[in-house]
Amino acid sequence: MQTGDVLVIGGGVIGLVAAMELAEAGARVTVVDAGENAGSTANAGSLHVQMQSRFIRLFPDLAPNVEAALPLYRQAARLWADLEARLGPCDLVRKGGLMLAEGAAQMAFLEAKAKREAAKGLDVEMLDRAALDRIAPWVGPQIVGAELCRDEGKLNPLLANSKLIARCAALGVVRVTDRIAQLEAGREGVTATGERGVYRAAEAVVAAAWGSGDVVRGLGLSLPTRAEPLHMNITEASAYEVQHLVQHAERSITLKQFRTGQIVIGGGWPATDRGPRTVPAVRAESLLGNVALAARLVPAIGRLRVIRTWAGMNTTADGASIIGRLPDAPRVTMAVPGDAGYTLGPLVAGMAAALVLGRTPPADPAPFAPSRFATLSA
Repeated sequence: MQTGDVLVIGGGVIGLVAAMELAEAGARVTVVDAGENAGSTANAGSLHVQMQSRFIRLFPDLAPNVEAALPLYRQAARLWADLEARLGPCDLVRKGGLMLAEGAAQMAFLEAKAKREAAKGLDVEMLDRAALDRIAPWVGPQIVGAELCRDEGKLNPLLANSKLIARCAALGVVRVTDRIAQLEAGREGVTATGERGVYRAAEAVVAAAWGSGDVVRGLGLSLPTRAEPLHMNITEASAYEVQHLVQHAERSITLKQFRTGQIVIGGGWPATDRGPRTVPAVRAESLLGNVALAARLVPAIGRLRVIRTWAGMNTTADGASIIGRLPDAPRVTMAVPGDAGYTLGPLVAGMAAALVLGRTPPADPAPFAPSRFATLSA
């Protein structure tokens, strides 16, 4: 049995940042992570701020929740610069994101979207082909224009994750590999029962992403968190030219180039779910379609070899983050991001840690309170 001040369930970017913030404040922290299908370790490194066309298309009923939270995404992307300053270089580049259009209808879609985003405070601009050529001459000849969101960026998640782990270790955070099967919360504290041990603490932060709903199932509400298996590719290195995060107005894709020259291609192509304890299986049609689309948008990619392909789990709920204390178990604080969880990670973690510490959160958590799901538990 391990006992401490705070138990953090989930060891991805949110769990690690929350543990770091709590430990820096003097708390004894234990992080328990199942070590299976973690989204942070499979992440492609996009810092999303503008609404993704993929999400609007696949989840139109949830898109208003993402739109309402756009100021949170903008704040989160800025926070990554502060986190990099604390941790050391994470290959962070914030030169903006381009959403490309291949025709008049797609440009009209982007223009309408940009107006909605500007109303929420995002720094967006529509670019015709001439303006696009001045900053991105590497795009394909069929691209007629783009939306530029200057708030977006990219980073290397492998660097960020390793630096977060090292920082937590230096602060004395205990990291345990275990799957939590049951979480109980009483007036004196919380008890988490795992497959390998029992963990007690004064408070708990649940940052288990798609597994969070299962962790808190017996605590008065049902969270609709679910796993979405997605596909990614990475190429061999080439000259560093693509400095923006690149998306498409209609097709599912994200691509960005690390300073090493390698290009990571993702953006929502599906993988095959093989259960929570097995890594999702790569689909040949996703591998080929994903790379072919990337080469269509950025022709130079067609000359590169794909050196690795993998799949990981994204988390979906209702499009909005879930942040705050449980109404029937106030010693348990939720820290589950909305769409683009890696982008939101440090901010969601900081908000949850502030609530545990009794401090003012860096953003208002009220719109993201888990109590909105309480009626689902009946």
